[in-house]
Amino acid sequence: MKRLILILGDQLSPDIAALQQATKDDMIVMAEVGDETTYVAHHPKKIAFVLAAMRKFAARLRDDGWQVAYTRLDDPDNAGSICGELLRRAEEHGAQEVLATEPGEWRLIDALAHCPLKVTQLPDDRFLASHEDFEHWAEGRKQLRMEYFYRDMRRRTGLLMEGDEPAGGQWNFDHDNRKPAPKDIAFSGPMQFTPDDTVHEVLDLVAQRFPDNFGDLNPFWFATDTTQARRALTHFITHALPRFGDFQDAMLADNRFLYHAGISMYLNTGLLHWREVCEAVQQAWRDGQVPINAAEGFIRQIIGWREYMRGIYFLQGPEYTQGNALNHSRDLPALYWGGKTRMRCMAKAVEQTRAEAYAHHIQRLMVTGNFALIAGIDPGQVHDWYLAVYADAFEWVEAPNTIGMSQFADGGIIGSKPYVSSGNYISKMSDYCKGCAYDVKARTGEGACPFNLLYWDFLNRHRDRFARNPRMANMYRTWDRMEESHRKTVINEAAALLDRLDDGQVV
Repeated sequence: MKRLILILGDQLSPDIAALQQATKDDMIVMAEVGDETTYVAHHPKKIAFVLAAMRKFAARLRDDGWQVAYTRLDDPDNAGSICGELLRRAEEHGAQEVLATEPGEWRLIDALAHCPLKVTQLPDDRFLASHEDFEHWAEGRKQLRMEYFYRDMRRRTGLLMEGDEPAGGQWNFDHDNRKPAPKDIAFSGPMQFTPDDTVHEVLDLVAQRFPDNFGDLNPFWFATDTTQARRALTHFITHALPRFGDFQDAMLADNRFLYHAGISMYLNTGLLHWREVCEAVQQAWRDGQVPINAAEGFIRQIIGWREYMRGIYFLQGPEYTQGNALNHSRDLPALYWGGKTRMRCMAKAVEQTRAEAYAHHIQRLMVTGNFALIAGIDPGQVHDWYLAVYADAFEWVEAPNTIGMSQFADGGIIGSKPYVSSGNYISKMSDYCKGCAYDVKARTGEGACPFNLLYWDFLNRHRDRFARNPRMANMYRTWDRMEESHRKTVINEAAALLDRLDDGQVV
């Protein structure tokens, strides 16, 4: 009797656990289904990327001698859900058992657990730290800080290590990686690929099925198979990694990528493996092609933040996405979906998101995320937005970045303080403030930057929670030194700004 081997759209790896335990007598099931394309209003580029990569991976499996039952989104017999497709294929092939690799979302884990077939969910061993590894690391710790987890991952892998000591004599070179953008960026951006027949077919389908989703479908340039993704990695290491470290936090209005790799979506769907990426970066450093601050900063994002975020997501459980420690309830304003705004930083970040299904970590954290936090927007709505609009967004990595790091909605599990700032940070790290309708230097009055008003208003609203936080004490001392009349003006003008936001007026 055949077994069914389920392969999901973010499990496009030949060494995925379910395949490793399968035989060529089993039937691989892959399906493009409505449930997965519509549970949030995904960016059209994200949908097209995943579907095209799935079709190419299925073709690769067939070429390798596997039997593959593949369902396309427009198949008239499509059951519309993963479980529905498993039931359909089980009846078709006389199978009663399914091997699956654990999905990266509690939603799908639960759906498979309640599917009326025998479904065995195998651990996803494409990651460095298993759930048990992370639980063991977290046990007994009062604070689950990424830096200490990252150091353990460095020791475990030997990456950038010299014996028992970190290469370069320190674990973290982040203080070297905070330079504002230079005048000229000597990198044309991630490698772009011309759509082939498979991709064109998917683009036509997505254009037909999702015409109203936020985001530009074309031009479409993503890699959609492992060969292309590896070329994109080599392109980045050769042309951008040497300066990535210095300028990884910088932002420019008219340069969407600076020195960023744009490969996270390939990692998160399985087209690339964390080890091959990190070893290639390490080799470039050993060969003297890149400085250690660039190599360390990049590797930290992968075996540090990426693995840590996954660990937090599964450690905290299905209720984590419902966190709202600050009781924020404001609706996500229309400007996140391209509505008009006079804030140039927000307009540029959203414009880029619409066009590319991409924004780098500082744009997400310190522009769109920062504004949502200081404006008191419902973190659940913020979470849904990030999950929808970015091509690399899968819940295991997106939710802790949003709920925890960006919105402090988990009450401090990830961050020891909220990531909030006034307009000064954005002015320092970008050129967004040049030509903005608001004056980043104005704290109050006509034309005052909304980030300035809302930053201080946020601190005032949440004083009971944060005033005793050692990392925020200076902020409150500064606030307390201000004239009482000035503080009242800030609070009143912030309230008026938020009222305009609630009323749908342009801010």
